[in-house]
Amino acid sequence: MMTTATSLMAKDNGLYLETSADALDVIGSGLQGCVFTESDICPDFFDLRNGTAGDVFQKFVNYKFKAAFVIPNRHNLGERVTELIRDHKRHTSIRFFESVEDAVAWLQ
Repeated sequence: MMTTATSLMAKDNGLYLETSADALDVIGSGLQGCVFTESDICPDFFDLRNGTAGDVFQKFVNYKFKAAFVIPNRHNLGERVTELIRDHKRHTSIRFFESVEDAVAWLQ
């Protein structure tokens, strides 16, 4: 089981999500789960028209990788993203949180 918050943070492990191929780097990192903050994902990640978020999420689900996204101002991302976040409220692989502490607690 994961023990420290820093070992779970994407930035501490040199991980960044920009394309769906980056999901495979995350999955292959040796981590069982990871916390992504807004600075760990490209600005266009949640532009649902480009499909990046959906592709990344599908890879995480397929490989049973737990990903916690810390998005404190989720309503600034638009109605469709807010709906996506709401739909993942109890998801087993992908969840959204307002604080790093809550995200780490879920992963542990």
